[in-house]
Amino acid sequence: MPEVIIHCDRLRPFVRDHYSVKSLNALMQQLNNWGNLDFPQLDNGLFPAAIVSDETAYTGYGCVWVRDTVHIAYAQFQIGEVKVAIKSLPALMDHFCRQRSRFEAIISGDVSSADLYQRPAIKFNDDLSELDEPWPHAQNDALGYFLWFYCQLLQEGRFELSEDTLQTLALFPPYFQSIQYWQAADHGHWEEAPKVEASSIGAVIAGLRSLHTWLASVEKSTAIALFDLAQIQTLIDQGQAALEQILPVESLQPYRAVDSALLFLIYPLQVVKGAIADQIVQNVVSQLQGDYGIRRYRGDSYWCADYLEKVAAETRSGDFSESMAERDRLLHPGEEAQWCLFDPIISAIYGQRFQLSQKAKDLRQQTHYLNRALGQITGKSGPAPPYRCPELYYLSRGTYMPNDSVPLLWTQANLAIALHCLHSSLVSAASALN
Repeated sequence: MPEVIIHCDRLRPFVRDHYSVKSLNALMQQLNNWGNLDFPQLDNGLFPAAIVSDETAYTGYGCVWVRDTVHIAYAQFQIGEVKVAIKSLPALMDHFCRQRSRFEAIISGDVSSADLYQRPAIKFNDDLSELDEPWPHAQNDALGYFLWFYCQLLQEGRFELSEDTLQTLALFPPYFQSIQYWQAADHGHWEEAPKVEASSIGAVIAGLRSLHTWLASVEKSTAIALFDLAQIQTLIDQGQAALEQILPVESLQPYRAVDSALLFLIYPLQVVKGAIADQIVQNVVSQLQGDYGIRRYRGDSYWCADYLEKVAAETRSGDFSESMAERDRLLHPGEEAQWCLFDPIISAIYGQRFQLSQKAKDLRQQTHYLNRALGQITGKSGPAPPYRCPELYYLSRGTYMPNDSVPLLWTQANLAIALHCLHSSLVSAASALN
């Protein structure tokens, strides 16, 4: 395997080609000592996208994104910080209760589903108030993620539903029906020009499946009267049929063969398995993997080379969904940013494989991609805070360096997941030997 680039010299003694439970615990202890795995939670239970300073507040990453919060909360739940997750999801539901008029307007037809800026907000201020500026809120994946994890926690009886939250939850299926999510263009994971995206469709399928499973477990409850189980199953089937027509690519029109967002359909959503999952991983690794991270997709102009110099601060993280051509002109092919979100997810995917196969090659790949994620942690040199997980590495005057979103809590959450999954694999491997 290619040598892993490690940016943090103090981390080198802890990185291994082969870990034991003891050496992995020592690594995790060091990361904890540095605060690398700290997740500062807002008083209301939500998370900002990143920890911002006065210099980086321009990014807007002090705001809350639904998608990021679900990924962070899920990671906390997996590593045993259950109370953190349980506090986050009801807070997101509180947000959606405030957005009921947006759901209802689209369901009733008072607002056209073609008006992508009038969708329920998926980005908002940390006090749950709406943004002052327009934002491309048509991001079906974010709604799918919320529904997926919220209903998982409902299945486990982690919190009670009020009448208000139950009525809000009941709006999701008719909303997805109204926008015809299985063939609807949306702004997707990357908040860019709308298109019909497999990664968005798959996230909604995961959400609807989770809702259906919870409803089936409470079918004798009065709660079920607000839902149409047959409608939900039909919505799942329509999404699945559409997904089968598109995968393993991300979109057909415009055509995008490979997008790293598809990895999330494998882990954590587990919507895609088997040969198609293998093909997605292979496509991402062979076509998007770089030395410093993994590209979102070929032709991605966000934080392309010398982005700080080419784009004014007030527009760097702004809404480009209707002006992609303007930003795309800044990109020279092969100079896309390399993101830090994906290596730990690939590690977790190989961890899932190892749990089933117990094959050494899967454990090696799991370890390799965890090490790539560890290598992305910042060192003391450079402008970024040390010992932190960046959003991405981009070319600045010929050298790859972190952008201004450090630490990105979504990256940090994915690293926590990868560490947790490797620990499980090592325990499983040791058990198999005994």
